[in-house]
Amino acid sequence: MTAPLSSRERVRLALEHREADRVPVAMVCSGINPGARRALAEHLKATRNTTVDAYLAPLIDIQGIGPDYIGPALPERTDIWGVRRRPVQYGEGAYDEIEHHPLAAAAGEADLAAHPWPSPDWFDYESIAGKIQALEGQELCLLVANGNIFETSWYLRGFENIFVDLATQPEVAGAIFVRVTDFYLEYFTRLLRAGRGRIDLVFTADDIAGQNGLLMSLEMWAENIKPHHVRLNRRIHEHGAKVVYHSDGGVMEAVPGLIDMGIDVLQALQFDAQGMEPRALKERHGHQLCFEGGVSVQRTLPFGTPEDVRREVRQRIAVLGRAGGFILGPSHVIQDGTPPENIVAMFDEATAASA
Repeated sequence: MTAPLSSRERVRLALEHREADRVPVAMVCSGINPGARRALAEHLKATRNTTVDAYLAPLIDIQGIGPDYIGPALPERTDIWGVRRRPVQYGEGAYDEIEHHPLAAAAGEADLAAHPWPSPDWFDYESIAGKIQALEGQELCLLVANGNIFETSWYLRGFENIFVDLATQPEVAGAIFVRVTDFYLEYFTRLLRAGRGRIDLVFTADDIAGQNGLLMSLEMWAENIKPHHVRLNRRIHEHGAKVVYHSDGGVMEAVPGLIDMGIDVLQALQFDAQGMEPRALKERHGHQLCFEGGVSVQRTLPFGTPEDVRREVRQRIAVLGRAGGFILGPSHVIQDGTPPENIVAMFDEATAASA
């Protein structure tokens, strides 16, 4: 019997558009919300006498890692950019929602220059070596995150403000984009150097679409945002890593531009959004792109039966995984209220080929 592939080998084959022993499985930019995780833990203990971590460990092929933070102490609930969030309860858990956009009142270059921008020096990049060494025996595909240029910029400026800027004073938005991109360029350069060739993927992101399509015109995106990702993606590729790009929503119209921008993997695959169709995505772009995600957290996982979930997993693999090029996972965070039987059905079906 042929020995099973390592996770790193399995993902590498997918990235090369080649089929492996099974489709790789990942939870990139996703996870399991607290209530759903507790229900899953109870289900696994009762049915398989195991824990969530023990169940998932042999199934997940991509592992995220990152450097230790060594910068100045940050105010409570405030990130390195000065964006402050507060927890908003949704029942059993909470989401952190932004309550302070530090550049909301910025009027021009002087205000932007006065903002305390974060420094790449705030991270201990050599701490990555120890984390890689601790995982080495598992031969996982390793990923670092998160280069989200447009999102970081609107977190700083405010969602409405950034769109007003793009329409009326694009030089202000552009000045923010440049500063954010410059940070990520240096951050990932140092991180990939410290990884010494062992980091396979860099996660980048910008939610440029919603349920009904793009949040801005394709022309506005191409002129104002795309060039900054081109800079970032070029630097990532220079260090031998592949670019994973995340956007929720109906991004089909933007996919040719995303390919031209230099991405390797399109992530999330929210097929419940307008215009998103797996077969069309694969037929039009599967020769140039890999895909990750695709199992609905809006419809099938929360509201289907275990057999509905298994059927969707088989369909995603049959269409998106044809001749490789697909990494299966949920289309975003698995929400509270999702039946644990459905979560198990997704992972069991996806990994059945190598059982």
